[in-house]
Amino acid sequence: MTADHRLLDLQALDLTIDRLTRRRHTLEAEEDLIAARAEADAAEAAFGELRLQIDAIDRDNAKLEHEIDSIGQKRAAEEVRMYDGSVANAKELEAMGREVENLKRRTTDREDELLAALEVREGIEVRAKDAEARVTELRTRVEQVSADTTTELSTVRADLERHAGERASLAEQIAPDLLELYDELRAQKKGVGAAALVDGVCQGCHETLSAVELDHVKHADGVPRCEHCRRILVL
Repeated sequence: MTADHRLLDLQALDLTIDRLTRRRHTLEAEEDLIAARAEADAAEAAFGELRLQIDAIDRDNAKLEHEIDSIGQKRAAEEVRMYDGSVANAKELEAMGREVENLKRRTTDREDELLAALEVREGIEVRAKDAEARVTELRTRVEQVSADTTTELSTVRADLERHAGERASLAEQIAPDLLELYDELRAQKKGVGAAALVDGVCQGCHETLSAVELDHVKHADGVPRCEHCRRILVL
């Protein structure tokens, strides 16, 4: 008994149906869309974190600016008192001079802190702009994936319906017992129940049959089967 060559056509058709079925499940589960949304959400969260950092720096900078202003006012008041003649005591004037110098140092320190903070803010602002652009890009991609998913799902369903009709028509042309064996093997062998034998090599498991095995396959009373993977062999 020989294996019907139409089994190879059926096998190719079944593999196509399997692939389309997996793709339909993926599309129906919206896996691509969920992944795109998750990526966009993560990008948006990262952008939000950068904005929070900028807001925190702005609050700290406002405090520094207020402190610098307060110190400046206090120093100005001390300098007025030093030079307006209202204080004549030498020791008191000397103490006031030291206080003015201390206020100057404090002002310089705070200004240095403010400058460093502004530089940090500038760097974060650049990153935030990039992050915002990334969010916009990914949100646009989510919309595109959603539209593509709808379109592709419609196409896949139509292809599956067409191939299912082709399979039914082709299956009717194959002996029922051979078809039954093929279907059983497909369930056991990861979707491949029949394979061509090319130059002594089974195209299902890609094992080379020995001369003895080849002779056994060619002269088998029943359906020829690969000695290694037991799939139906189409000679």
